[in-house]
Amino acid sequence: MITKIIHEDQIQKAKKYVEKGESFVIVTHVSPDGDALGSSLGLYHFLNEYGKDKVNIIVPNNFPSFYRWMPGVKDVIIHEKYPEFAEKLIAEADVIFCLDFNEPKRIEKLAPAVVAAEGRKVMIDHHLNPADFCRVVMSYPQFSSTSEMIFRFICRMGMFDKMNKKAAECIYTGMMTDTGAFTYNSNQPEIYTIIGELIKKGINKDEIYRKVNQVHTESRLRMMGYVLYEKMKLYPGHHAALITLSQEELKRFHYQPGDTEGFVNLPLSMNEVSFVVFLREDSDYIKVSLRSVGDFPCNEFASRYFGGGGHKNASGGEFFGSLEEAVSVFEKALREFNS
Repeated sequence: MITKIIHEDQIQKAKKYVEKGESFVIVTHVSPDGDALGSSLGLYHFLNEYGKDKVNIIVPNNFPSFYRWMPGVKDVIIHEKYPEFAEKLIAEADVIFCLDFNEPKRIEKLAPAVVAAEGRKVMIDHHLNPADFCRVVMSYPQFSSTSEMIFRFICRMGMFDKMNKKAAECIYTGMMTDTGAFTYNSNQPEIYTIIGELIKKGINKDEIYRKVNQVHTESRLRMMGYVLYEKMKLYPGHHAALITLSQEELKRFHYQPGDTEGFVNLPLSMNEVSFVVFLREDSDYIKVSLRSVGDFPCNEFASRYFGGGGHKNASGGEFFGSLEEAVSVFEKALREFNS
């Protein structure tokens, strides 16, 4: 038995959109991760199975190669490559599902088209402080992932029979990746009830784990070794660690989108480390990733110093300045945060 947490009026309103809509667009956040793709593809396969043949997924930019095995991923439209086509689909859609993001800035250059679109917008997300730009807002930070919410949404509409194996594989991938393979934000018993139901749909959870976490390119594996040996700095007095990578270093290892995913978790394998920040230099800003174990509030740290947020043990943010300046901000913040 799965608890009915999502409000019934939200379910019923979104269900009407599903029933009456003819053209659908599913949008998710910039630099799509496993949960962004898993929730989007899970909903995509459900809508197809339900008989909706005009369903498109649009993402702002490219995603990691280790998600390219996911069923339906070849049909995902990348706005960065096909901006006019993507924006036309958004403008013409009857229903727009906004998944795994809580405010327009998280979809960057896609934001104006989504905000201006006349189609009915439905947000399904598990991050704090949702912005008011959708008709239906299902925002529940207590859930492990947006993929878990998609599972619950389908079930609450009474359409579990329309969830095929493809949808189940994608939903499981999102749940697995957004919890670090169920090592954080994953201590709720109902998560494992859901996993059991997904297995009954025919998924191979062990094979999914291998495809996502144990298939690396040579350059990614060498970059991981370089990060651990050369680029990890420890702060024993604060039980913290810092990882930095410049654009020059990324180019040295032939960086592709997603190659650094999971790096922020590596120092947490040490007993003395409970908080990690990873600073990665992009073309016009510093991408900030934060992870913790125990009671350290990543989201508060991210919000206060890097204009970000997220979950208690897994958060993100941005810094507009040099990598050296970002390191300085981090070190100052570390000294004052718990003082």
